[in-house]
Amino acid sequence: MVFLIIILLIIGAVVYFKMSGDSKEVKKLYKDRTTEQKDVIRYFCSDGCFSKTISDAQYDELVRKKVDSLKLREKAINKIGLDESEIREIAPVNLEGYRFEKAYSKYGKDKLWRTSKYEVTWIFASGKQLYVYSYQFNMDEDGKRERTEEYFWKDITNFSTITETREVGIDWDSKKGEYKSRKNVDEQDFAIVVPGDKYICAAEVSENVERAIQGMKAKLREKKNG
Repeated sequence: MVFLIIILLIIGAVVYFKMSGDSKEVKKLYKDRTTEQKDVIRYFCSDGCFSKTISDAQYDELVRKKVDSLKLREKAINKIGLDESEIREIAPVNLEGYRFEKAYSKYGKDKLWRTSKYEVTWIFASGKQLYVYSYQFNMDEDGKRERTEEYFWKDITNFSTITETREVGIDWDSKKGEYKSRKNVDEQDFAIVVPGDKYICAAEVSENVERAIQGMKAKLREKKNG
């Protein structure tokens, strides 16, 4: 009887280990990745009730820690090349949000979408110009993208918010290395409109964001009518 119990415990341990471990397909994604990046990949790509992944809240903490470590407000000012006293026409505007294109995506237990790609934008203004700096980074690898633009107030025709519906993957199949299904999700953007062009960046909707955008629109009207 004791021998049978031992055998059952061993079998149970082996089954649990196999079910809780990462699949070969997921392990392939770990190549040349840091411990934190592996946690991110596991968060998006492991499946099954026994998969050991970080929680939605822990992933949020990793993203926030990454954003804070980059010190993007200071980086933006350095890229613009002006003293902060020269860019006080409006209060600095900070826009942030996940990007869905070419990124892992996941619908959290809290019914919020998250992806492995995040974008932060800072907007400053002088009396004559608007300065925009965006920094986009990936949580699962070292990829990043920086962009800096300058616009004269007189050339800006509008500030607008855009909701774009994207089809994204949902429920990753770790064995096949692909998503099990697709789902439509609304991606929130902010746009600076100039003749023949638009500067588009991520902008998750919130009261602070709406207030900042309304303030920019009011300042634009003031510049146009002044």
